[in-house]
Amino acid sequence: MSENFTLVEMEGKKAKLGKNVRIGYNSVIYPDVELKDNVVIGDNCIIGKTAERAKTSTLKKELYAPLIIGEGSTVCAAAIICSGTTIGKDTLVGDGAFIREKCVIGDNCLVGRGVTVENDTRIGNNVKMQAHAYITAWVTIEDNVFIAPCVTTTNDNFMGRTEKRFALKKGATIKKGARIGANAILLPGITVGKEAFVAAGSIVTKDVPDYKLVKGIPAKVIRDVPGEEWSEQVKSKIF
Repeated sequence: MSENFTLVEMEGKKAKLGKNVRIGYNSVIYPDVELKDNVVIGDNCIIGKTAERAKTSTLKKELYAPLIIGEGSTVCAAAIICSGTTIGKDTLVGDGAFIREKCVIGDNCLVGRGVTVENDTRIGNNVKMQAHAYITAWVTIEDNVFIAPCVTTTNDNFMGRTEKRFALKKGATIKKGARIGANAILLPGITVGKEAFVAAGSIVTKDVPDYKLVKGIPAKVIRDVPGEEWSEQVKSKIF
């Protein structure tokens, strides 16, 4: 463990560190943090910071539960993870990733380089999110999902205008085993079905049925996803 990191102390409280935790150079670990055994924190990370609010934000500032990072997980260089989030076992958070408050991320996941995961998001086990994907607030991602680079999810059809938006704000729901291709865009409230496949560059404006491949602008059903590609049929690890 490097000696060149900071354990912030507030009101006599410090972070809880498990056995064999390693922390890199210039990282800052806030008090409301619990790092389980064998966690690795890379250089220049900020772990357990409180999310700030813009003056124009509609979210209220609140107190959050401690940030928990599960056994055997790794946080790579320059990542930022806010308080109030839970990360499971053996998950890797890539260089420069940003994870907001009140998120749950499961076991054996990959949060790729530069990925942003906004607040109140639920992510299952064995999920792979590749570089620069944007996961907006209030998204649900089930187990065994693959998110390719630069995928964008959205949650507000009114883009910050009118009071009507508050009742209709909703992120996507991506069901078990689905795959989202590079640069695809999911509109607010979309459900991508179980084992479905969204082709690269598609704009998804309607729900995607289970086991279907969609592509295009707007995305349309093209064919079934072959059974040999379903995640439940894959005996080896997905990644």
